[in-house]
Amino acid sequence: MTQSLILEPTHPADACVIWLHGLGADRYDFEPVAQMLQRSFTSTRFILPQAPTRPVTVFNGMPAPSWYDILAMSPARAIDDAQLEASADSVIALIQGQIDQGIDARRIILAGFSQGGAVVLHTGYLRWNGELGGVMALSTYAPTFAANLDFSPAKRQLPALCLHGTADDVVSPPLGRAAYDFLVAQGVPALWRTYPMSHEVSNQEIADIAQWLDERL
Repeated sequence: MTQSLILEPTHPADACVIWLHGLGADRYDFEPVAQMLQRSFTSTRFILPQAPTRPVTVFNGMPAPSWYDILAMSPARAIDDAQLEASADSVIALIQGQIDQGIDARRIILAGFSQGGAVVLHTGYLRWNGELGGVMALSTYAPTFAANLDFSPAKRQLPALCLHGTADDVVSPPLGRAAYDFLVAQGVPALWRTYPMSHEVSNQEIADIAQWLDERL
């Protein structure tokens, strides 16, 4: 993973949001959103990692920033599992780096849009072994949630915010809803909200994110 964009708060950092962009985007994609949120969260550091650029099969092999290769779109997305695990390792390193700098793990939030959301759901619930403050899953899905999984008691305490556009033509709303339903079935305190939008972010969504973060941080 190349250098992350780090937005330092105006006050000494006592919380951190690690926010992953979507397929084909870059670390600057959510910089305006992070800057907007930092007006309210004046002691929260935002880390915006950059996915490596590599060939993407569903883009006819054209290189694009991607957390993992998507091999096929249907019937369900077929992905490069090893690349997903490597991306999760990168997120884990970022989490550990914040803990090493004195941030309480319970004040570290993972966030991700689209493919980035799939990575943070996988990392937060299946890979990271410690505590966290929560997971924000925007316009995304959970390719590694499977019926035979059983979350640990600690993971059942990890809150999730699942947000989706009702007109999303990239990640269909039922895929996002399935991830949310899986979390609820595991006993996770999860919240589901939809917005009249496509594969994007809206002002109302950002307001809801701010409210949810305020409750966590």
